[in-house]
Amino acid sequence: MSTAPASVRPARRAFPPRRSGRGVAAAALAGVAALLLGACGGGGSASGPSAEGAQPVRGGTLDIAFFPDNAAFPCIDPFQVYWIEHRSLIRNFADSLTDQNPDTGEIVPWLATRWQISPDGREYTFTLREGVTFADGARLDAAAVKTNFDAFADLVRQSGGAAFGASYIVGLEATEVLDPSTVRFRFAQPNSSFLQATSTTNLAILSPASFQKTPQQRCLGEVVGSGLFVLDDYTPSQGVSLSRRAGYSWGSALNKNTGEAHLDSVRATYVAEDGVRTGNLVSGQIDIAWPRNPFTVEDRELITRSGGYLRSRPLPGVSYTLFPNVSEGRSLADAQVRRALYRAVDLKTYASTIFGADYPVVGGAFDNTTPYFRTQSDKLAYDPQEAGRILDAAGWRLAPGETYRAKDGKRLTLVQLINQSSPGAELFQDQLRQVGIEVQLKVVTPVERPGAVSAGQYDLLEAYFTRADPGALQFILVERLANSKALARNAQDPATAERISALFTRATAATEESERQRAYGELQNLLVDAGVAFPLFERLQYAGIRNEVNGFRFTSESFLALNDTWIQP
Repeated sequence: MSTAPASVRPARRAFPPRRSGRGVAAAALAGVAALLLGACGGGGSASGPSAEGAQPVRGGTLDIAFFPDNAAFPCIDPFQVYWIEHRSLIRNFADSLTDQNPDTGEIVPWLATRWQISPDGREYTFTLREGVTFADGARLDAAAVKTNFDAFADLVRQSGGAAFGASYIVGLEATEVLDPSTVRFRFAQPNSSFLQATSTTNLAILSPASFQKTPQQRCLGEVVGSGLFVLDDYTPSQGVSLSRRAGYSWGSALNKNTGEAHLDSVRATYVAEDGVRTGNLVSGQIDIAWPRNPFTVEDRELITRSGGYLRSRPLPGVSYTLFPNVSEGRSLADAQVRRALYRAVDLKTYASTIFGADYPVVGGAFDNTTPYFRTQSDKLAYDPQEAGRILDAAGWRLAPGETYRAKDGKRLTLVQLINQSSPGAELFQDQLRQVGIEVQLKVVTPVERPGAVSAGQYDLLEAYFTRADPGALQFILVERLANSKALARNAQDPATAERISALFTRATAATEESERQRAYGELQNLLVDAGVAFPLFERLQYAGIRNEVNGFRFTSESFLALNDTWIQP
């Protein structure tokens, strides 16, 4: 990995070896089954920290075990990365212009003390906080912010729009320095989502020196932020080291502690096995276990019995949702089959069977932490008899002695693309079998999936997107913006696609919150009424925490804020 000159970033520390004893922990948990779903989350919390209400104690190293980072694209550069484990750490070494209240969705000051939005919604002007510096000593000013956003725009062009952060600056024409403390962003068209975008980890502000590095070097850790910790080391497939930033005094007001971190340092490692990660937590070898898949009920009970506690929060944005292929000749081109699907899936049983009795039931195409969320629960209510009546009326009949329905000699079969077999996929398959619909589970690798989608060789496939703004769904369903244009095109007929695009345009052009709320409410109704989105479950972010760890807090993105975190000796 390349190393920047000392004048650009602090000297690095060798990444510490992993703690021993994991084999013992793994053996102790060998009987605990690990779920294989590609979700992020779980639900519920039992006990709490041992020193709740006590005064924070300074010092100590917080040990976190994440699931492994992405071997194909190791990256810890805010603008380029999607992976949750990296964005949680980024939040603690790189600040943003604004912050977002996780309870209300309100945007509040951070590196910017105030802002103005032009009446046409095309210009955003921010006044910057005085006295902020990056870890390399550089000053935060309007020129530094412009350097960031100019580099973001360059990377979008170089990547052909593939850089993950591209979705946060759609339509950005120019970033202008008005004076040292004032910066203005000008858009080609109104973009009401931009203010929320400035609160995200992906638009975190870096020292200008970071952009003297190549995008690849930034991915591998050649980045310097203004956060309460300093990024000392990122070693792909091994972990991340952070250390307290001396003199930090500009934390977001959403934290109780806006000054220097209580912790001396943070050490994050990547552990592939769920059982090993949980075992290390209950044996006291780590402080936080952060899984990709939901904790099993058994693991949750083990954590709480050991004296630890659990925290969870749904990831905002698009829920774990199946999108149909409504192309001519496919079974789901029949709107009545799509309508019947909503009544055929028992979402409550799905959640409780796969994730546990206290897991929340999904209420729509967005998780309930998404601003402007409007539940569609009534339309998603389980009613297999009604599903059967709808299918009968549409000509899909169940002949005596047959398991599956047919029409004009064609069996009612849906091909669902999955990346691996899982209890959830099999339960979904079984629920649809009960109403006479055959589901064929087709396992495809990440490399194979784009070709299968482009060729239309499926009827259902999952997609989701984490962002605390409903605009996230544009990058699945609006073809000109979508990461997979074939998925967007296949999921809706042209008339529905036009209506969805128009609602997004209306919402992003709105300068009044009430109008955005109306537009996004209509959108959520349409997604179900037109049979465009079939939500399966909420994507909860989950953490198992040692009882001596206090001040744990989720951000609006359901990532980790360490400003208030401290360890009871």
